Amino acid sequence: MKKVPLILNIVLVLAVAALFVLHFTGKGKKSDVTEEVKGAVIHAIASSGIAFVNFDTILLNYDMFTDLRDELASKQRTSEAELTAEGQKFEKEAADFQDKVQKGLVTRSRAQEMQQQLIAEQERITQLRDDLSLELMEEEQVMNRQVLYAIMEFLEEYNKKHNYQYVLSNTLGGALLYANDTLDITADVLKGLNEKYHKETEK
Repeated sequence: MKKVPLILNIVLVLAVAALFVLHFTGKGKKSDVTEEVKGAVIHAIASSGIAFVNFDTILLNYDMFTDLRDELASKQRTSEAELTAEGQKFEKEAADFQDKVQKGLVTRSRAQEMQQQLIAEQERITQLRDDLSLELMEEEQVMNRQVLYAIMEFLEEYNKKHNYQYVLSNTLGGALLYANDTLDITADVLKGLNEKYHKETEK
């Protein structure tokens, strides 16, 4: 088991040496050198067979997640507006009922009938609130699954080139408590995810 860190260190030293050579020889444009440097680092990381992505960073910056989250937030606002309107209508009807009863403008049988109607209306609004809440919760679960599957699908394609044995997820308070920063492929994965998402949405 001790050979794995040793091999990883050797690969990383070679990658760093390559970076110095590329940097100080000054061959090619700056952007070309940057891409070569990036490629050398990713290749060095891939040689270890293990990498990780910061999942919190991915979610915060993944355009697909942002778009779906905004869409869900819009639906939530619409649901809240609908419930508010229904609640205000009910309060007005209840106040009107009380006013008529206090002034003796309705018979006892009519008052009982109106009271039953108000109870039924209150139950309907409560059921509407529960249904909308459940619907939003289900949509959030579907959204999270869509995003997760999109990331996993992309990583499967991404790994055809990089050949990792493991790509771990690092989140605050998650199971991965420490990882060497050289194994972090978050930026590269995030860039690829957003490029793929925008290509698919432009179709």
